[in-house]
Amino acid sequence: MTSLLSAATFFRKKPANSESTGPALNRVLSAWDLTLLGVGAIIGTGIFVLTGVAAATQSGPAVVLSFVVSGIACAFAALAYAELSASVGGCGSAYGYSYAAFGEFIAWVIGWDLVLEYGVSVAAVANGWSGYLKRGLASMDMPLPEMLTKGPWATKGVEVNGVMTQVADGGIVNLPAVIIIMLLMVMLIVGVKQSARLNAAMVFVKLLTISVFVFVAARFVFSDIDAAKALWTPFMPFGWFGTGEDGKHFGILAGASLVFFAYVGFDAVSTAVEEARNPQKDVPIGILASLVFCTIIYIVVSGLLTGVVKYDTLNTSSPVADALSAIGFKAGAALVSAGVIAGLTTVMLVLYYGLTRIIFARSRDGLLPLSLGEVNEKTRTPVRTTVICGVIMAVMAGFIPLGALAELTNIGTLAAFVLVCGGVIMLRVKQPNLPRPFKTPGGLAVPFLGVLSCGALICFLPPETHLRFVLWLAVGVVIYFAYGIRHSALNKAA
Repeated sequence: MTSLLSAATFFRKKPANSESTGPALNRVLSAWDLTLLGVGAIIGTGIFVLTGVAAATQSGPAVVLSFVVSGIACAFAALAYAELSASVGGCGSAYGYSYAAFGEFIAWVIGWDLVLEYGVSVAAVANGWSGYLKRGLASMDMPLPEMLTKGPWATKGVEVNGVMTQVADGGIVNLPAVIIIMLLMVMLIVGVKQSARLNAAMVFVKLLTISVFVFVAARFVFSDIDAAKALWTPFMPFGWFGTGEDGKHFGILAGASLVFFAYVGFDAVSTAVEEARNPQKDVPIGILASLVFCTIIYIVVSGLLTGVVKYDTLNTSSPVADALSAIGFKAGAALVSAGVIAGLTTVMLVLYYGLTRIIFARSRDGLLPLSLGEVNEKTRTPVRTTVICGVIMAVMAGFIPLGALAELTNIGTLAAFVLVCGGVIMLRVKQPNLPRPFKTPGGLAVPFLGVLSCGALICFLPPETHLRFVLWLAVGVVIYFAYGIRHSALNKAA
C-alpha cells in the first residue's frame, strides 16, 4: 500500500527556479569560461573522427549536409536549453528542467538517459583520443603495441569484391583510453576552476590545429579545383536516405544521426548553472555562442576533408591526420595528431564534468544515495562520484568499440533534447508568468520543431541501438521504483 501511495506522487514537480538544499558548489565560471567549455566539448570526436566515418559509410561528400541537418536540430534544442537554464536553473541540465516541467518520474528517466549520454560519450571520445595518440607516435617512429590499443571487439574496414566490409580486428584492451580517463579523474578532483583553465588552454591548441588543417587543405583544393570537384562527385552517393539489406540506414539523414554526436557538448554548459557567476545571462550565452561557432567549423572542415581525399578512404580513427599524410603533408599530420590529442582531452574533461554534476544533483534530490552528493571540504568537488564514474568509463573505453559507443550516445542525447524542447512547451502553457530572462523566439514553433527534428533523427539510428537504449531505460525504471521513489527528498517533504 505504501508503494502504491508513493507511486501516486511520482509526477510531483519541483518548483521552477527553486533553491536547492544540501552541499553547494563554487560560483566561479564566467560567460567566457562557459563558451570555452562548450567549444571544448563540441569540437572533438565529431570533427576529428566521425566526420570521416560518416562520409565513408553513410553520406559521402554530402556529409556537409549531414552537419547542416544536425546543426539545425541542435539549434532548436539549444534555444530551448537557453530558455530553461535562465528561467528554471539548477544543477543537472535537462534533469533539473524536466523536474520542473514534467515531474519526478520523467526527471528520473531523463537523468538516467543523461548518465548514459555523458558516460558513453567520454568512453567514445577516449577511443578516438587513443587512435590519434597511436597515429602521432607512429609518425615519430614510436609505435604502440597493436594489442594494447584496441578493445576485443574492434573492427576495421576492408575492401572485399569492391565493397567496404567491416572485419574483426580486436586486441586485448585500449590502454591509452583507460589511462587518459584516469588522468582526467584526478584533474576534476582537484577543482572546477583549475579544470576550466586547462580546458581554455587546450581549446586554443585545438583551434590552432584546425586552422593548420584548413589552411593546408584549402591550398590543396584551390591549387587543383578540378581534382577536388572530381572527389566531390558524386556529391550524394547514398542519397538522402536508404536502408541496406542488413537493415542498417545510410544517406544524408542517417549520417546526420551519426554526426549528431559532434554536437553533444553544448548541453554540457547547462550542467554548470550552479557554478556560473551569473547563470541567467552567462549560460544562454555559453550555449548559443559555442553552438554557432562550432557548426561553422564543422561545415568548413568536412567540406575540405572530402575535397582532398576520396570519401570512402576516411573510415579510420584518425581521418584528418590520414588525409594530410595522403597529400604529402606528413609534418602537418603529426602536428594535427598532437593538436587533436589536446582537443579530445577537453571534450572528455567537459563531458566527464557534466556527468558528475548530473549524478550530484540526483543524489542531492534523494534519488540516488546521498553519499554520491558529498562534496570535499577543500576542493568543493564530488570526489566519490568522480572516482566511481572514472572507473566505469575507463572500463567501457578499454573494451567497447567506437561505433557502438557513438550511436548509443546519440540516441540518449536526442531523447534528452526532445524532452528539453517539450519542457519549454509545457512550462509556457502551465507557467506563463514564470520570469524568463531569455525567451526562445518564435513562440512555441521553435521548441515544437526541436521535438520533431530530434525525434526524427532517432528513427534513423540502427535498430540494435534502439534496443540497447530501451534496455537501459528499463533498468533505470527498476532502480527508480526500487530506490528513488522511496528516498526522494521531494516526496518526503510532501
